[in-house]
Amino acid sequence: FDRDSILDRVKETLNIREVLKAKVISSGGKVGEVKLTGGFFKKMFGMQTTEMIMPEAAAWTADNTIEFDAKAEKVGVLATENEDIRSLRELITYGLKGLSAYMKHAMNLKYDNDEVHAFMAKALAATIDDTLTVDNLVALALEAGKFGVDGMALLDKANTETYGHPEITTVDIGVRTNPGILISGHDLKDLEMLLEQTKGTGVDVYTHGEMLAGQYYPKFKKYEHFAGNYGNAWWKQKEEFEKFNGPIVMTTNCIVIPKDSYKNRLFTTGATGMPGCAHIEAKADGTKDFSKVIEMAKKCKAPTEIEKGQIVGGFAHNQVLALADKVVDAVKTGAIKRFFVMAGCDGRAKSRDYYT
Repeated sequence: FDRDSILDRVKETLNIREVLKAKVISSGGKVGEVKLTGGFFKKMFGMQTTEMIMPEAAAWTADNTIEFDAKAEKVGVLATENEDIRSLRELITYGLKGLSAYMKHAMNLKYDNDEVHAFMAKALAATIDDTLTVDNLVALALEAGKFGVDGMALLDKANTETYGHPEITTVDIGVRTNPGILISGHDLKDLEMLLEQTKGTGVDVYTHGEMLAGQYYPKFKKYEHFAGNYGNAWWKQKEEFEKFNGPIVMTTNCIVIPKDSYKNRLFTTGATGMPGCAHIEAKADGTKDFSKVIEMAKKCKAPTEIEKGQIVGGFAHNQVLALADKVVDAVKTGAIKRFFVMAGCDGRAKSRDYYT
C-alpha cells in the first residue's frame, strides 16, 4: 500500500530489464524480432535495412511519476475494451500474483523452480498480446492454475522440510504478563528470525491472522516465549492492534489502514508497506534485524486480554492422512456428517458467512 515503494520497484524493474537486454546482446543474442524496413523501391533495388522490433512493454521506459501515471491511464485494466478478454487477462494476472507470493516465501527458504518463473514470464507477456482469443486465454488460465498448484507444492515442501510437518496442536489465545510482539502474515522465515532474536529478552511473541499456522510447525515449539495467538479476522485489526499495546510486524499484505493510536507501533517487512510505518529491509544475505521492534516492545505494556482459552489446529494434509482410517470410520458411523472446504480470506460481509 506504499505508493512510493511501489514506484521505486517499478524503476528498479525497468533497470533490471535493460541490464538483461545488454547481457543478451553482449552474448551474441537478439532482443526482439528482425523486421525489414524500406518501401517498394528499396526492396526492388536491394536497399532495405533491418531493425529490431519488440513489444512496447519491452521497450518503454520512464523515470518519474508523471510519466508513470500518464502511461497507466492508457494501458490500465479498462484499456481492454472486450469484457471477456479483459476478464480473462485479469484472472490470469491475479493467479500470477498469488503464485508470486508462494514463490517469494519458498525462495526465502532457498527453494525455487525455474519452470514456474518461465511460465510467469510467458503469461505476463500474453496479457498484452492482442492476437490471443478467448479460447487461448481460457487455456492459459487453466495452465496458470496448474502452475499455482506447483508453486503451492514447492512452498509446502520448503516449509515442511525446514520446520517439520504441521501437527495437531493446542494454542493459547489468552495473554501473558510479559510485553509482546505480534507477528502477522505468511512468512515463516520472518517468524523464525523474530523468535531467535527475542530469546532471553523477556519479550513474548504472539501470532496473528495467517501466521497462526506457525503455531503448528514442530520446529517453533522449542521457543518458550512463543506465547500463543492474539486476535481474530484481519478486518478487526483496528480494535485489536490498539489493545495489543506492543509492536506489530506485518510480513504480508492483510493490512487495514492503521489508526494513529498504534501507527507508530506498526512495522512492515518484505513486500508489505504502509506509508508512515517503519519498514524492515532484508540484508544482502536475506537476514533481518528486528532490534528496533524488540527495543520498542520492552517499553510497552503487556497485551490487553481480549479472549481466553485455547483453540486446536494443525490439521494439514500430512496430519489428516495419518488419521485417514479414523476419519473414514467416523463418516461410516455418522460421527462426521459433512465436510467444509474453505479457500481464500475470510469475508466480513454477512452474505459470505456460508460458502455455497
